Amino acid sequence: QVQLVESGGGLVQPGGSLRLSCAASGIIFSCNAMDWYRQAPGKSRDWIARINSGGFTNYAASVKGRFTISRDNAKNTVYLQMNSLKPEDTAVYYCKVVGYEGWGQGTQVTVSS
Repeated sequence: QVQLVESGGGLVQPGGSLRLSCAASGIIFSCNAMDWYRQAPGKSRDWIARINSGGFTNYAASVKGRFTISRDNAKNTVYLQMNSLKPEDTAVYYCKVVGYEGWGQGTQVTVSS
């Protein structure tokens, strides 16, 4: 059973940065692609970034150039470095193992002055 624990969210001013972490267990982490999603209040949960097992990445247009996804297979952890944050980035952020059901509890990111 996949277990995911996201952390690192918080309140940040516009233009600021945060780094989110997601610790995964119950899978052979290094063999799996990982996604980050986010869900703003009253909106759908949207995909924003993926890193595959070989380290190749892709991004939604809304975050490309500002966010960076990375992974540490020794720690079974995927990261999301978020720079130049905007109020519209406010959301609960979730990670997900590609091809598996199940979500973690998410971590809240609030961008506000």
